[in-house]
Amino acid sequence: MADAAPFLAIVNPAAGGGRCGRRAPAAIDRLRAAGLAVEVATTGRPGEAAEIAEAAFARGRRRFIAVGGDGTSQEIVAGIFRHRATHTERPELGFLPLGTGNSFLRDFTDDPAAHGARCLAQGRTRPCDVLLCEHDEGVLHFLNLLSTGFVAKVNDLRQFRLRRLGQLGYVAAVVAQVAGLAPEVLPIRLDDDVRIDEPLAFCSFNNSKFTGGKMMMAPSADTADGRIEVVMVRALSRRRLLAAFPRIFRGSHVTLPEVSVHRARTVVFEQPRPMALMVDGEALRLRPRRLGVLEHALTIYA
Repeated sequence: MADAAPFLAIVNPAAGGGRCGRRAPAAIDRLRAAGLAVEVATTGRPGEAAEIAEAAFARGRRRFIAVGGDGTSQEIVAGIFRHRATHTERPELGFLPLGTGNSFLRDFTDDPAAHGARCLAQGRTRPCDVLLCEHDEGVLHFLNLLSTGFVAKVNDLRQFRLRRLGQLGYVAAVVAQVAGLAPEVLPIRLDDDVRIDEPLAFCSFNNSKFTGGKMMMAPSADTADGRIEVVMVRALSRRRLLAAFPRIFRGSHVTLPEVSVHRARTVVFEQPRPMALMVDGEALRLRPRRLGVLEHALTIYA
């Protein structure tokens, strides 16, 4: 490892309510003690991790570590893949998950922080798909999931008003948003074959299993199968939604009659206007046009 190209660790000190900033130096020092060459760049505002990763990739960097939460990882992936099509080398991404949700690595472990550091120190890697969303303003790349409807609205509330509650903020936001539950029609086509245009409480397009920390949104998702796991929840009552919500922590919600699961390589949206989206835990407002998969486009330490 000592002779390999150095990693660029991009640190979001604000992740996890500031916990990341306090814990990152010691975590990086432990990687160095294990023989890894690690250089550090620190972000000071939203979006800066993507800018740092993009510039570093353009300079020839191919090895990165996301030090923060799922949003930090997403920004780094977005930055790397803005110009990925012009290069043949597969970029590498490791994780020191010191944020709030830390959902992505839960596909592989119950202890994301320790697992991420251990895989980096031992050089344990696996291929990983990257999802892309083509929208009116460009293309966005991400690792975990994109969700619409109720889930996106919950995330808006959690991110902008309940962030200080940490992981409990997800639960509080769910309960608060149930009061305004209003299913919406989101016309989509899966693989140019199946068209769906019924009212949905929410729809989630997943590369990995978990979101919001320990919520197993897509229990059958596989990060390296070249497919998008589409989880659709049809219109249901407020009481039914509240009763069903705890099942998402076990992944058993997918057995409910209101829930259906599909696998697709592409998803085409027929939405006429911008909408609230949740992408890897971040709240966005975009008009999505198409989702696709870059199969095995990334090497991850996991």
